[in-house]
Amino acid sequence: MAAGWTPQLRFSLANFNPGRAQGGPLLTRRGSGERRMRPRSGVDLGSVWAQRLRQLEQRLRIKEERIVVLETENAALHLKLAEYQGLAGRSTSEVLQLYSAHGQQQKLQRSSVVTQLHGAIKRLKQDLKSLHSFALELSKDFQLQSNTWLYQLLTAVQGIQLQNEAMQMFQIKAFDLEQSLQEVTEKYEKEKQKRRALHNSLVELRGNIRVHCRIRPLLPFDTVAGHSISQERQRNFSEKVAHAVDDETVLVKCSRPGHASINKTFQFERVYSASESQDTVFADVAPLLTSLLDGYNVCIMAYGQTGSGKTYTMLGPQLEENFAFSTEDESELGIIPRAAQEVFRLISEKPPGSYWVEVSVVEVYNNEIFDLLAKDSFGKVSGVKRDVVTTREGKSDVPLLMHETVENASEFLHLVNKGLQLRVRHPTLVHAHSSRSHLVVTLTITTIVSADNFGILWEDEQTSQRLNKEVSCTFPQKMRDNKSTSSSRASSPAQLEATEKMKQVKTRLQLVDLAGSECVGMSGVTGAALRETSLINRSLSALADVLGAIAEQRSHVPYRNSKLTHLLQDSVGGDAKLLVMLCISPHQKYLTESMQSLGFGTRARQVQRGQVKKKNFPVQSKAK
Repeated sequence: MAAGWTPQLRFSLANFNPGRAQGGPLLTRRGSGERRMRPRSGVDLGSVWAQRLRQLEQRLRIKEERIVVLETENAALHLKLAEYQGLAGRSTSEVLQLYSAHGQQQKLQRSSVVTQLHGAIKRLKQDLKSLHSFALELSKDFQLQSNTWLYQLLTAVQGIQLQNEAMQMFQIKAFDLEQSLQEVTEKYEKEKQKRRALHNSLVELRGNIRVHCRIRPLLPFDTVAGHSISQERQRNFSEKVAHAVDDETVLVKCSRPGHASINKTFQFERVYSASESQDTVFADVAPLLTSLLDGYNVCIMAYGQTGSGKTYTMLGPQLEENFAFSTEDESELGIIPRAAQEVFRLISEKPPGSYWVEVSVVEVYNNEIFDLLAKDSFGKVSGVKRDVVTTREGKSDVPLLMHETVENASEFLHLVNKGLQLRVRHPTLVHAHSSRSHLVVTLTITTIVSADNFGILWEDEQTSQRLNKEVSCTFPQKMRDNKSTSSSRASSPAQLEATEKMKQVKTRLQLVDLAGSECVGMSGVTGAALRETSLINRSLSALADVLGAIAEQRSHVPYRNSKLTHLLQDSVGGDAKLLVMLCISPHQKYLTESMQSLGFGTRARQVQRGQVKKKNFPVQSKAK
């Protein structure tokens, strides 16, 4: 290739114009003649051309060297191209070989797959034959079993038909038994009502005390002990030991460490379980209020330990800020507000103006009586200390006791709430709002009767004389004012005669919320609260002593051993129909106190006070 470049180079040198390359004089032609430029003055043209020639030769050598390098690279590229072409040829042959090998492999694979398929088909034919034989055997077995099952089904259908016939007979018998049971149940309920009516009659004839028992539900504070106890005892304490077996029986599980459990039962006129409502409790109390307007004194008292539900039963839920009972939810109202509503409902059915109602609220605190409706010298309602005395007729009386006249249940509840705000309370470990006093709310109902028709059938003259002493001829303040005004105005004889013919009969409803008995060790009281507890327990013991003396018919009954028994002398001593509402806790922790309350109720039921006397009411004159 170098030899190929030489003629071209020579040709270029031959055509080379040195003057043109170095900026020397150019040889040009103008027209047909040739004209040379003259050399510059003072310059050696030979040296210039020699120098220019050397430069060109040097450039030529550089170009030739560059050409040699490029030829070398070109040769190397031709070698690589030849090498790559050889590789491409070999790769093509290898690809062809691989393609042929792949084709052969596919042929081999297809032949192996076909062989495998043939083997699989043979195996499937064998399995099909065995399956066919198995299906034949299975069909034979199925036919045999279906025949057996059909026979069994027919037998079962026949048995079911026989059972249906027997069931129909049983249903007829069950229907007859249900009718018989319903008839027996109705007879039982009628006999039960008759027995209860006879029992109530017997209670009235004997003057026995009616005792009802209410078991409260378990409450959160029952599980919080006031003192540390072992885990085993804590587990035992979680047991519910008092249960209502029926509406007349209480079952108590008595157990002591190392002794077998003993079940004790107590019978009362009525037993309320933890699930029974305030409505149910009052439904059994309401008939006594009818007796109130029929001329009988009535007393209802709640007895039990602290926290057993006495105040809830008598009043209902109380507000924490002032301890007044709430009237928002009427279903939760206790006996006292319900009794007031029932009394005024019964009065509304009577002729207007023939009845009026007065209320007094007292508490017995630390064996002292306080009038919760009395006002101090500044006209502010505050608990004023009072005393209880015995009148010449043998009745208990509280001189100067404030009696407020009320015209409806709302006024009554307002006065009771005012009194409750003054009632003494003190928190204990057993109950956070423990009442520290006995509350006695008294409704006095005065009935206006005509003196001409004033009379009643009594068994003897002594009772009639006693009645004449009990009937007060003193009118309320309004009537006294009217009477004095009429006298000052020189009333006519007809007016005086009409006034003198009017007499009064007073009946009383005493509603008592006793303070709870306490175990000092469990309640954790000290100081003044300890003295309160001592006096509460002492007054309740005095009440038990009074009932014991009446039951044993002693000549002396210790009413004056406590202000509480002295205040309740007339009610407890037989001048009123008395209902004791026992309230007990079902928790094991309070077993001792619950047993004490149940024992008190049992002893109270055995008290025979003689027939309760009825106040004198007018009898229509036959002369008319």
